[in-house]
Amino acid sequence: MGKVMIIDLAICNGCHNCQVACKDEHVANDWSPVAKPQPDTGQFWNKVVNMERGSFPKVQVTYHHSICQHCEDAPCLEACTAHAIYRRADGIVIIDPEKCRGNQLCLEACPYENVIYFNHDLNIAQKCTFCAHLIDRGWTETRCSDACPTGAFTFGDEQDLKEKIAQAELLKPELPTGPRVYYFNLPKKWIAGAVLDSEADECLEGAAVTATDTRTGGAVTTTTDNYGDFWLRDLKDGQYTVAVEKEGYLTRKLGPVDATQKDQNLGDIVLWRA
Repeated sequence: MGKVMIIDLAICNGCHNCQVACKDEHVANDWSPVAKPQPDTGQFWNKVVNMERGSFPKVQVTYHHSICQHCEDAPCLEACTAHAIYRRADGIVIIDPEKCRGNQLCLEACPYENVIYFNHDLNIAQKCTFCAHLIDRGWTETRCSDACPTGAFTFGDEQDLKEKIAQAELLKPELPTGPRVYYFNLPKKWIAGAVLDSEADECLEGAAVTATDTRTGGAVTTTTDNYGDFWLRDLKDGQYTVAVEKEGYLTRKLGPVDATQKDQNLGDIVLWRA
């Protein structure tokens, strides 16, 4: 029965307990044949990545987790000419530290950024093992999932978690790698701003703001709050035109707004009375 990890980014508070627990488990500890000791610096087999999004005053922080995806069709496994990488019966992908010859082909083959590291002192590649040495001793959790105070990590058997998996997302769904790490609440792009009355110089509540994808024509609409603020959330990557409408005012159109690479703060948008 295959092991899987589900990570809910919405309830991660960025405490770094998972990252510290991973270090505590693997630094200076030799868990051969699963893994040699992790260096005390430079490697984070479960790394918390602070993603600062937007610009003042429309700013959000998302705590992302960079971790080996333990792929069913792992490119690293196929690329290793030393045949040092193997997949266990429970789906966990391991780099055999005794067979690894340090050619680093696995680092080049992996399509997920910064999840395989190279230990120059030992001349081997290293990564997350889903704490396979603990699983083999009867543990039902990895150290990172055990240490998480908010429950952002769920680790277990694929069959037991199939309902959650059906609702989860993949980090890079376009890749045919068959990852065993799933996510809830992966960050989607947003467009934000504030709407003002040109004459009264005050916030406009209840203005309708619509973002329309210039390629597909799909639209997302929201209304401004009592501070005149709006957030158009969960947008697909793309170019958008933005229309701001309120009864008694001239419609304002902006764009195209590029929400492909980053979230966008449009700042103050002024409406004139009709």
